[in-house]
Amino acid sequence: MRELGPEDLRSCCASARWLEAVAARGPFRDLDGLRRASETAVAALTWDDVLEALAAHPRIGERPDGVGREAVWSRSEQSGTADAGRETLGALREGNAAYESRFGHVYLICATGREAGELLALLRDRLGNDEETEREVVRDELSKIVAVRLAKLWEGR
Repeated sequence: MRELGPEDLRSCCASARWLEAVAARGPFRDLDGLRRASETAVAALTWDDVLEALAAHPRIGERPDGVGREAVWSRSEQSGTADAGRETLGALREGNAAYESRFGHVYLICATGREAGELLALLRDRLGNDEETEREVVRDELSKIVAVRLAKLWEGR
């Protein structure tokens, strides 16, 4: 059984409601149990709770500075943008601005294993979503990101 502290969990998701819900289900026997607790917690978040979580995520293509766990993980997750050319990075900046203007929050996507061109194409596709559809996509992407980070936490990375 493994007990995870608030700071450990907060590095996976910045929503206070998510943190409380997951912590209340611990200690955890295995990663699968932890992930199930997280999925249940993400599904129960209000939209304001999701926005709280989004506030901790950098824009795609803008890798955060710092040595904290969350910054290190974010740089790793966005490593597919590290070698992107100026044109692609410029298009991502423009796409991020258009997305934020349209939806009022950062473009969130599980970037792990994806190249900059794919992230840009997906951003452009999602600009065509209505608000309700996009909120569902965002919640799903948040759940994926949190699952990736929980695995890193569990494995001590």
